[in-house]
Amino acid sequence: MEWDHDRFRNVIFSYFLLCLARWGFWKLKGRGVVGSLADLYRGAMRTAYGYILRTPGDHGKIQRQVQESLAKMSTKLAAHNLPRHVKLPEQALSAEIVLGELDGLAKMDHTRWEEGYVSGAVYHGEDALLQLQTQAYGKFTVSNPLHPDVFPGVRKMEAEIVTMVLNMFDAPSDAVGVTTAGGTESILMACLSARRRGHAERGITAPEMIIPSSAHAAFRKAGDYFNIMVHTVACPGPSFQVDVRAMSRLINSNTVLLAGSAPNFPHGVIDDIEAISRLAVRKNLCLHVDCCLGSFLMPYLGKAGFKTQLFDFNLHGVTSISCDTHKYGFAPKGNSTLLYRSAKLRTYQYYVCPDWSGGVYASPSIAGSRPGALIAGCWATLMSVGQDGYLDSCVRIVGTAKSIESAIRTGPVLSSELEILGEPLVSVVAFSARNLNIYDIADNMAAKGWHLNALQDPPAINIAVTVPVSKVWERLITDLEQTINEERDKEKKRLESGETAKGKAAGDAAALYGTAGSLPNKGVVVDLATGFLDLLYQA
Repeated sequence: MEWDHDRFRNVIFSYFLLCLARWGFWKLKGRGVVGSLADLYRGAMRTAYGYILRTPGDHGKIQRQVQESLAKMSTKLAAHNLPRHVKLPEQALSAEIVLGELDGLAKMDHTRWEEGYVSGAVYHGEDALLQLQTQAYGKFTVSNPLHPDVFPGVRKMEAEIVTMVLNMFDAPSDAVGVTTAGGTESILMACLSARRRGHAERGITAPEMIIPSSAHAAFRKAGDYFNIMVHTVACPGPSFQVDVRAMSRLINSNTVLLAGSAPNFPHGVIDDIEAISRLAVRKNLCLHVDCCLGSFLMPYLGKAGFKTQLFDFNLHGVTSISCDTHKYGFAPKGNSTLLYRSAKLRTYQYYVCPDWSGGVYASPSIAGSRPGALIAGCWATLMSVGQDGYLDSCVRIVGTAKSIESAIRTGPVLSSELEILGEPLVSVVAFSARNLNIYDIADNMAAKGWHLNALQDPPAINIAVTVPVSKVWERLITDLEQTINEERDKEKKRLESGETAKGKAAGDAAALYGTAGSLPNKGVVVDLATGFLDLLYQA
């Protein structure tokens, strides 16, 4: 039979047109005409700026500025008088010498989290709990959950941690879970499970997920790692909750996962999980609720007398929840949990290699060997704090967040300049500035010793209240008022002198978010962040 080149070419061309039409249909359905044109415009701007940034003159100038910024960061990170160790000591050091150096490392100059000057990061930090965790760690230093027969106590504690957290989130009797190394791994595993479920049950080979634009970056990380297309949905003010209607329009035959936050990190706002749950049930999709930050506060909001909303397994569409035990569960860093509505969903995240020459290999998550000592520290923490302790901490932490919110909304100085974003119900309070540059405010607060979180889209700052912060929140408000007055005076003097905003010196936050961060193409920010990561490993 003679090969028909024209027919083959027509088939290929028709298939190409079909794929293009299908892509166009889903694009228009999901984003609409205006949204599709806006996406096209933003993509074109990113590409155009990318070429501009690569021209010899601009590229050289930008790289010099990047290197100057990195040199400044390096000076801050490496500013110490401690001995440097770049190779193993020729002879073993005594325990006394090692402990002495450890003491010096612990006392290195740092932002004073112990005094409540850091937003988030350290969520408890009281001496009695730290001592208990250290003792628990010491008892299980060499343990590894990869060998449950060798360390049966660790297996027991891990299973009990998962069961206790499941109970806290009103999970059904057949619900299951795992522990992970942190919230990012929990979210990664939830995305992987949804991807594999989509492939196994629906034959999806080009998976997609739909998330709020305010959802944790770990979802986007999962998209890159596991080749899942990520659609972000706007979270417009004044509520800053995800637009569920827009989320619904983006669902297509390749969708494997919807997501919502309880609350989100940027604004401390809880998405409308009830509405997303109804959508997930109707479309038979996985719904992951990121409760990593809400962790042990969200389940106690109602009991503590605060306003709350449904978000957990009481909603039938919720198929998985991530909860960080190392945040408001106060466990040592490196602890999180991922909860599933059914055992079948959990199996999709497992890895099993049955034909390895070293034997059958099976692990529940990304890691193989894991530190059983961290599980021991987590278990000891949950047992020592208990339900009454977590209820008390909810009252204290959320109560402080409410006080900070009230001070910003009603204080004469703060209310005239700052604006609360959304309706924060838990521990995070985010605010923007009406007239001043919010990043200048962040830099000024940093100069006063505070480590707050700078946000973008829209420009803002947030404060994640912790046990240490709850002790000094009034000082924070006082310093914030002083900062507003100081920045107003600077702005007044600048205008009187005729200086332009472009010509003034910018602090760290203002330089990163106010200048480089405003470019359509984020290549400069990527270069800065990559360089910063490199600096972390310079001895």
